[in-house]
Amino acid sequence: MMTNANLAALSAAGVSVWLDDLSRQLLTSGELAARMSALSVVGVTTNPAIFQSALSDSSAYESALTAAVSADRDVDAVVRELTTADVRDACDVLADTYASTDGVDGRVSLEVDPRLADKTEETVSQAVELRAAVDRPNVMIKIPATAAGLPAITEVIGKGIDVNVTLIFSVDQYRKVAEAYIDGLERAAEAGHDLSTIHSVASVFVSRLDTEVDSRLSGDSELRGQAGLANARLCQEVYDEVFDTSGRFGALADRGARPQRLLWASTGVKDPAYPDTLYVTGLVTHGTVNTMPFATMEAFADHGVLEGDTVRGSAAASHATLEALRAEGVDLDEVFTLLEKQGVDKFVAAWDDLLGTVTARIDEIPSSS
Repeated sequence: MMTNANLAALSAAGVSVWLDDLSRQLLTSGELAARMSALSVVGVTTNPAIFQSALSDSSAYESALTAAVSADRDVDAVVRELTTADVRDACDVLADTYASTDGVDGRVSLEVDPRLADKTEETVSQAVELRAAVDRPNVMIKIPATAAGLPAITEVIGKGIDVNVTLIFSVDQYRKVAEAYIDGLERAAEAGHDLSTIHSVASVFVSRLDTEVDSRLSGDSELRGQAGLANARLCQEVYDEVFDTSGRFGALADRGARPQRLLWASTGVKDPAYPDTLYVTGLVTHGTVNTMPFATMEAFADHGVLEGDTVRGSAAASHATLEALRAEGVDLDEVFTLLEKQGVDKFVAAWDDLLGTVTARIDEIPSSS
């Protein structure tokens, strides 16, 4: 199967192409492996909404569901068994990529229960449990960048567990995430872990910011559709500062530590007035990840273009964009707070829907007792 030239070029520009989707059907049909070959996919991300969709719409889980129920009819245990099984199998599909990239790519992310977003110790405990349940070196545990999530990130990294930090909306929040990662690396070093084996990504959400900011602008404002890219690009400025080896990170880098890569998330365009590849073409710079819904990946494969590095070197213009938004009356701090709450609430709602879906299907299976 021929590799798509557009996505191959994106990969060559230093952007790792990850797929924001996973299901049992993708795995058993061979479609995930096909996308890796044809579309340069080198990683997979999941979230509660993705699993809710997969389990509610697919008959591919019938045998796995029956097997899980025969072992334990508790809905949380069944959901854990089904989701960790999918992630484990996806890790196996991506194992060669993981090996060939020295652990940088070939990654599959699995999120802690979103109902734990404000509970630090419970988040840490579940991160440890999920890592053990998947039992693959290329799994990443997703932890939200909430106030309770930040110390959990530090503790989990300190245990040598790889983390995908999710639900990052502001530059200030990203800085705290990067510092939490460095704090974790220092703990890991004290505990005797090999720092070169610890990896992390920081997932900055893009399109959701535009959706909320645009709703606060006039219909003819030239600033519509500008906030998401500007905000993400300024996170890159912080990354280049925090992970400069002349600073605090240098001592860790000398011991083999790796920087926490920026991952562009929520890259599916929600406003049809904007180009459907906006958050791919506009966020190209080396050493980053773009996790895309399949529709966005297909769009870039079909008509995506590269315009060079569209991130580094744009800090002044990006600062000016955010200042202009404030001048037009957009309270960005309020927006960031709202988006974090909405993000957690959406994942909790999806998780509740997932539990409801699985509960209904469990009830259809005769009890073995």
